[in-house]
Amino acid sequence: QVHLVESGGGLVQPGGSLTLSCAAAGTIFEIYSMGWFRQAPGKQRELVARIPDGGSITYADSVRGRFTISGAGGKKVTLQMNNLKPEDTAVYYCTAQGGVDYWGEGTLVTVSS
Repeated sequence: QVHLVESGGGLVQPGGSLTLSCAAAGTIFEIYSMGWFRQAPGKQRELVARIPDGGSITYADSVRGRFTISGAGGKKVTLQMNNLKPEDTAVYYCTAQGGVDYWGEGTLVTVSS
């Protein structure tokens, strides 16, 4: 079993930056990929970025060039978000892939002036 704990959400003005962090605990040896999804009000949950062990990083088109994901071998994943836009407002969920998919509880990011 893997437990994910997120931190770093909050309120930021358009054009600002935030960093989200997610730490994994438990049976972390089974994790082969970590990433971030987000869900805005009234919308489906969508992939933001994923970093697999030894594989290519994936970004959503809407965040490529503004967000950067980095990881530490299935133990921690960080999402650096720059030039934030109001449409980035959402609950951001950390996810880890192992024997099953694991999810954090989510952290709210609000981009507003």
